[in-house]
Amino acid sequence: MGARSRSASGSKDTDRRIGRRALIIGGTAAAAGTAVLARDALGRLWWRVPGVDKPREAGAVDYGGARWVAASDANWRRADRPDDYGVDMVVIHVTQGSFDSAVKVFQDPAHGAASHYVVRKDGHITQMIRELDVAYHAGNRDYNERSVGIEHEGFVDRPQDFTDAMYAASARLTAEICARYGIPVDRKHIIGHVEVPGTDHTDPGPHWDWDRYMELVRRARTAGTAETAGAAESAS
Repeated sequence: MGARSRSASGSKDTDRRIGRRALIIGGTAAAAGTAVLARDALGRLWWRVPGVDKPREAGAVDYGGARWVAASDANWRRADRPDDYGVDMVVIHVTQGSFDSAVKVFQDPAHGAASHYVVRKDGHITQMIRELDVAYHAGNRDYNERSVGIEHEGFVDRPQDFTDAMYAASARLTAEICARYGIPVDRKHIIGHVEVPGTDHTDPGPHWDWDRYMELVRRARTAGTAETAGAAESAS
C-alpha cells in the first residue's frame, strides 16, 4: 500500500471499460461487416460479453505456498493475462500496517486497491487476486496491467519488520513469478512502488535491502531452474 496511507491513495484503476485492443478488434469487425474475428482474439474477448464468466476454479492459487483469501472484486479488474496483457514486472510494496489490516482493507470494496499477494513477517503468503487478473496496486494503469503486486507486512521506517523469513519467502515467490512469465531478474523488472511513474508512495522505503533481496531471488530462480531440469531428466 505504501507510506502515504492505508487508503486507496490513488491506486484505483477506475477505467473498467474494454481495453484499446478490444476496441480496435471490435471496430475492425464492424467495418468489415461479416468478417470473422481471429480465433485468438475471440479467445480473449468472449468472456467480456455481459453475463458470461470465464471459468475459474474457486480458491485456486498461482503460488503453491500461498493461502487463498479473496479481495473484494471492486479492488481488481478481470483479465486473461498474459494473453491480453503481457506480464513483465513485479512491484514490491510495504503495507504500512499489520498483515491482518492489509487483508481486511483489501476485502473492503470501498478501499479501491489491493495487491495479488501479502507476505507476513513469518513468511506466510496469502494470495488475494489471481495473477491473470489486474490488481489495483500500483496507482498507474499501465503498470497495473503488466505487473504482479506483492505487499509486505510492516512499516517503511522500521527495518526490524523486514525479517529473514519475509525476505526468503518473498524472494521464492518473486522467483517463481519471474520464471512463469519469463521476467528478467533485475531491478528494471523487479521494482518498488516508489519507482512507479506518477505515484506518491515511498515504499518499500530506505530500509528495504534491495541487494539482499535480489540475491535471494536469483538464488531461488537458479534453484528452481535446476529442480525443473532435474525433474525433466528423471521423467525422460
